[in-house]
Amino acid sequence: MFLERLPLGALWTNGYLVWDAQGVGFFIDPGGDPQDILSLVDNRGVELEFVLLTHGHADHIGGLGAVRSRARGGVLVHEDDASMLSQPESNLSAFVGGAIELAPADRLLKDGDIVRAGSLQVRVIHTPGHTRGSACFLVGEEGEDPVLFSGDTLFAGSVGRSDLPGGDERILMASLEKLACLPDATRVLPGHGPETTIGQERRHNPFWPGGRR
Repeated sequence: MFLERLPLGALWTNGYLVWDAQGVGFFIDPGGDPQDILSLVDNRGVELEFVLLTHGHADHIGGLGAVRSRARGGVLVHEDDASMLSQPESNLSAFVGGAIELAPADRLLKDGDIVRAGSLQVRVIHTPGHTRGSACFLVGEEGEDPVLFSGDTLFAGSVGRSDLPGGDERILMASLEKLACLPDATRVLPGHGPETTIGQERRHNPFWPGGRR
């Protein structure tokens, strides 16, 4: 599995291009200038199977309109965030200088779903709390340790906000319990900031289940 991080937009949202040895892949969270994203896709010679969204906030969907046309399978998002794509108040774009209203997703995801792009397998882990439909994606190939793309659920040393519409701190803490069962060596690639590991967060993140705040 190959991957490349691309910081996007005013909030430096981490978008990720992920692909296999045959050049088949997908993009996670196209939150900024779509030309930057498509240039990376072209430079790496990747055929996009679909676009994955960890959740529906504006800083994660800002470049979706143009990028989705290059993805054969369209846009995939958890069903509980589906309405955010077309509602500027829900995706918060109405409050940050430009309403984003997009066409519906092409596939709605549920917890435990498995989707594939080439030899890559993506397992959907529903992790509400930042938004109702926030999801993490556990991605890997056979014989490799999978990588967790955690969106705005889990950051290095912190977690996503739960005080925005659709957020709930209690539910977010319960979502972290789902991630706590992953091996310590699991790489975590968040929606903002540097990468980390499950073990690092288990030891040092004050929001981790059983930790102190």
